[in-house]
Amino acid sequence: MGNSLKAILAFAPSNKCQKYLLEDLEEMPVDKMVDLSGRQLRRLPLHICSFRDLVKLYLSDNNLNHLPPELEQLQNLQILALDFNNFKALPLVVCTLKQLCILYLGNNKLCSLPLELRLLQNLKTLWIESNCLQYLPEVVCELSLLKTLHAGSNALRTLPPQLQCLQELRTIWLSGNLLSEFPPVLLDMPFLEVIDVDRNSIRFFPSLAHLPGLKLVIYDHNPCRNAPKVAKGVRRVGRWSEETPEPRKRSGAVIEITLDEKPLLPPATKTEPE
Repeated sequence: MGNSLKAILAFAPSNKCQKYLLEDLEEMPVDKMVDLSGRQLRRLPLHICSFRDLVKLYLSDNNLNHLPPELEQLQNLQILALDFNNFKALPLVVCTLKQLCILYLGNNKLCSLPLELRLLQNLKTLWIESNCLQYLPEVVCELSLLKTLHAGSNALRTLPPQLQCLQELRTIWLSGNLLSEFPPVLLDMPFLEVIDVDRNSIRFFPSLAHLPGLKLVIYDHNPCRNAPKVAKGVRRVGRWSEETPEPRKRSGAVIEITLDEKPLLPPATKTEPE
């Protein structure tokens, strides 16, 4: 179906038009997954909320800005993808889905997250990249099982100290924010394995050699004059990493050696819960 026709039908409330958009999806699929990505939807068809055993629901790349209260019926849902839509606020009904393990909210217009997000205590992966966040909502620090946090391409200038309470957190992606210094709270999180602060405004990096769990740090595209020191075996991506020496003083001048290596980016594909 052409995108232009989908866009027209998305406005039509009739059951016939909605079934056309759903391509006759009348029964829950055997794999308990529904993918309605890229259908130009402006509202979620209520028929989907009747699939009470649904485990995965992908609504990416639509025109959604709200969700119906009937979504609460999907209490077995583990993966919900709402990225690439028009949400200015996270619908509170999402916070009633207490079995969620993975929540995709990237590429919307979110400026904050509701306190009710703390109800999602099974959440392990949260994608909030490419929104309008000027600060990391402290409610994120209450998601005790969170292992992966994607918060790149926002307007973050710092991180809350409460973040260190997330002792299950292993990877944090902060690329493309407004950090002017390396977030001090990350220095108190020895369990972190991946830290990405690519494309920020950090001028100096403290030593990260004391972080025993660290495996990878991405710090490229910062106006820094030093590389972060790391323990043996930890991979660095950025200027003066292990592949090239740090700048040396010669006759009073500092010689910068840049690394033309493409920085490692967060995984492009959606992950499954462990």
